[in-house]
Formats: sequence, structure tokens, C-alpha cells
Amino acid sequence: MLRAFVNAFKIPDLRKKILFTLFIIAVFRFGSHLPAPDINVKALENEFNAPNNQSVLQFIDLFSGGALTRFAVFSLGIMPYITSSIIMQLLTVVIPRLEQWQRQGEIGIKKITQYTRYMTVTLALLQSTGLVFLFNSQFQVVRIFDPEHVGIIVLTLTAGTAMIMWLGELITQRGIGNGMSILIFTSVISRLPSEGLAILRQAGQAKFYFFLALGVAIIFAVVFMEQGQRRIPVQYAKRIVGRRQTQGGSTYIPLKVNQSGVIPIIFASSILYFPTLLVSVIHATWFKNFVDNYVLNTASPVYMIIYGLLVVFFAYFYTAIQFDPYRTADDIRKYGGFIPGIRPGNPTGQYLANVLNRITLPGSLWLAAIALLPSVFLSIWNIQAFPFGGTSILITVGVALETMKQIESQLMMRNYEGFLSS
Repeated sequence: MLRAFVNAFKIPDLRKKILFTLFIIAVFRFGSHLPAPDINVKALENEFNAPNNQSVLQFIDLFSGGALTRFAVFSLGIMPYITSSIIMQLLTVVIPRLEQWQRQGEIGIKKITQYTRYMTVTLALLQSTGLVFLFNSQFQVVRIFDPEHVGIIVLTLTAGTAMIMWLGELITQRGIGNGMSILIFTSVISRLPSEGLAILRQAGQAKFYFFLALGVAIIFAVVFMEQGQRRIPVQYAKRIVGRRQTQGGSTYIPLKVNQSGVIPIIFASSILYFPTLLVSVIHATWFKNFVDNYVLNTASPVYMIIYGLLVVFFAYFYTAIQFDPYRTADDIRKYGGFIPGIRPGNPTGQYLANVLNRITLPGSLWLAAIALLPSVFLSIWNIQAFPFGGTSILITVGVALETMKQIESQLMMRNYEGFLSS
């Protein structure tokens, strides 16, 4: 492993990408600690450290990397962008024009990305306005509450969200890994030490070490399942192209058991983020109590059922978007290939769809079980700390694995020994 790190820094362009990614992460963390203007940070920290801290605010604070505790420039975090991405992907299935853009390739993807940015800024503007009014009505942390100062705070938070989008795109273009996933990874992992310390203080050393061992077991389980795949054999016949005869051969289509990675976890968390957004706008006491006690209370059976069903749904949804079995079957047919025992064309597409559905079910159920397993023990022992343990571990391990695979491919291209091969 250490040799692989040394090899990665031996390659000039790969070293530049890694250092550039670390620099963007440092800028992101700086923005998470830089408070917005006219905010009483001390009063806000006292409210978050209070025993009756609101789970709605804890939920937003998880994905902002603690920025909400300081009402920082990056308080909204990456969630408005993720929410906009989910909405655009759902609309792609419904609106034919968006589906046509998606099939156009890079040009269509750029158009969809542009509309996603517009929607992100709109959501950030609405949510920042709701949060300013919510914080001022409950905590009185805004020093001067008038239209001029409120407008400055709202514009600051909205600009912070736009900058997060830009930083994520910079990592994707010039750094290592998917930019948005890296920023989510940074936000979530920055909260793990404080959450672990909260368990140690509230539950004692024995239960703390139990959750530590459970976290290590979850990491091994995630790594094991991420490598699992169903290989579909494909046979290619000999073809004559012009005056040349191409050699036939055999290969396989690797269908992963967990085809969607940690995307269902992130998407499910984003859907649970909608009630949080509504609470910041709708100040009804009954609605806020319902969200706190049932939707975001990890010890509630209602939360576990909703969260588990959302993970399963988004596992199927994202897999269907990323892998089209009928298009794959058509591509195989065009290149003279076939699956042994299956007729080319539509029967091949139906076969691939059936296999994908069968392996996605256990993969999605496993993903939901891993995400909810810490919540079950926390509910049994009535521990209020560490509210999103399974989600945090799944996101951090999943993103770390994907980033390591990218570095691994870069090393293997240059005949260096990588992480996973060492």
C-alpha cells in the first residue's frame, strides 16, 4: 500500500491531480469554517451543543461537514446540488426532450448539467431564506434582522453553494475522482470523530468499542460486496471487414451485485432532506414534531422503513439509468456477438434485464441493511449520538474505493503496482 502511494507521486501528472484535489478540499474546509456576516456564532454553537439539539439541524449539518454549526459560507453543503440532480434524473424519464438530450452524448449532458445548476441555485436561494428565518425565530443568532442584512446572508449562502458546485466540477475535470462524491466524502468524514466522541461520552467505553468493531466489520462487508459481480459470457464470431477477417473471441459483461454503488444511500438521504427543507419554510409546530419524531429519528421504525424502501428504490432506479440492457444487447448484435444459448436482439435484452433485476434485489437489500444496522443497536440502547453511522461509513468507504480504483487504473496504465494488486 505504501509502495503504491510512492508510485502515485512518482508520476508527475498524477501527482498534480492528487495535490490539486487536496488543495480544493482545503478550500472547501476553509469555507466550512468561515462564518457568514452578521451571525452570532457563539450563540449558535451553544444551541447545537444543547442536549435537546434538533435532529433536523443535525441532518443538514452532517452533509455540510459541520458548517451549519458555524453558519458558515458553505452551510448548505452539497445537498441542493444532489437534490437538483435527483429531480433532473427523474424528469429525464418523464420528459422526452431531456431523454433525447441524454442520448446525444456529451452535448446533451452539458445541457442537462446547465439546467441542474440553475435548479441548484434556485433551491439554495429558497433554503437559505428559510434557514435564516428559522434560525432567527428559534435561536436569535442574526445580529441585525432587517431586509438588507437578511439579503446579504441569503446571497452569501447561495453564492457558497454555487462555489461548491464549481469546486466539485474542478475536481472532476482536473483532479482525482468524482468531484461531488469527494466533497461529500470530506463533509461526512469530518463528522466521524465528533460522533464517535459523542458515543464514548454517552454510552461508555464498552459500547464505544462495540460500535468501533461494528464499523470495521461494515467496512470489510462493503469492500467484499463491491467486488461481487455476475459475469455474462459473450461470444463473437469471425467477421470479414473489407479484405480483412477479424478474429472471433469470447469476453464477458461484468454486472456488479451493487451496480449503483453508494448513490442510493446519497439519494435516499437527499429525499429525507426534503422534509428538512420544508421545516425551514413551514414553521408549523405539528409538522416539525412529526419530522423530528418519525422522519429523521433514526430510532423510529417509521424512519427505518422509509429509509430502507428509498435505498431499494434508488438502487433499481439508478441501475436502470446507468445500464440499458436492450441497448447493450443491440450493441452486441451489431458487432456480431451473442450470449451462448440466447438469441441475439430482444431476447438478449430480456435476459440481461432479468439477470440485472435478480442481482439488484439482494444488492439493494444488503445496502439498506448495512445502512440501518448501527441504527438498530442505537435504538436498542437508546443512544441519541451518532445518528447516521451506517450512512456515514457506506459513503466514506464507497467513495474511497471508487477513488482508489481511478488511481489504480492510472498506475496500471504506466506499469506501476497499484493499491488493489499489492
